[in-house]
Amino acid sequence: MDILETITSHTAALRLPLYAVSVSATRKSDTPIILILHWHGFHRDADASGGEATGALHSVAGSAVQINQRWHDYAVIDRAMLEAAWRLGAWDVERVARPAWWRLNAPASEALAGRRAFADYSDDARQANQAVVLEAPDQQALLDLAARRGYVRWLFRPRKGGLWSQMDGDDRTLDADGGRSAPCPVSPQPDGREPRRKVVYRLGMGKNLLIH
Repeated sequence: MDILETITSHTAALRLPLYAVSVSATRKSDTPIILILHWHGFHRDADASGGEATGALHSVAGSAVQINQRWHDYAVIDRAMLEAAWRLGAWDVERVARPAWWRLNAPASEALAGRRAFADYSDDARQANQAVVLEAPDQQALLDLAARRGYVRWLFRPRKGGLWSQMDGDDRTLDADGGRSAPCPVSPQPDGREPRRKVVYRLGMGKNLLIH
């Protein structure tokens, strides 16, 4: 599974700095996964007359992409995200397992987090049409499956080509451009896939950062 290729192709096309990258997968193998690229940037509303845009500032919409490559175990996604995060100079990769939210007395916050993990903003009339650019034909089916079975979400913040490029200059693992050379030396951890468990893979090395 090559998540890095998808990230770099979108970054090259949009030429915007990345704030964060997240991936969400349902708790059923061989289902599509949703990759969300969270951009750092703003745009103004277009002038009604077609002139220069002078309206209110809005955040640039994220890019939500469906990836259909097969996977039999979460370790496949772990490795792909670790490799992408390593190459893009991230400090760490966070993996968190979430329970199904279609259950009795489930808090509304869990349902909201689940919808956002799969790039769904339909509950927010202000952002429904501008929060993400969606390239995910199976989004609704994945949402329904995650709501019934739960899901796992991964997240990292890139330095190479990202908002964080000037941070933590003491990281000895970084190349001159803020990335790292492959392969990633950090191995996937089998634990932490139970609901509500979080695993953080530390990638950097410096006075405050260590490879684990």
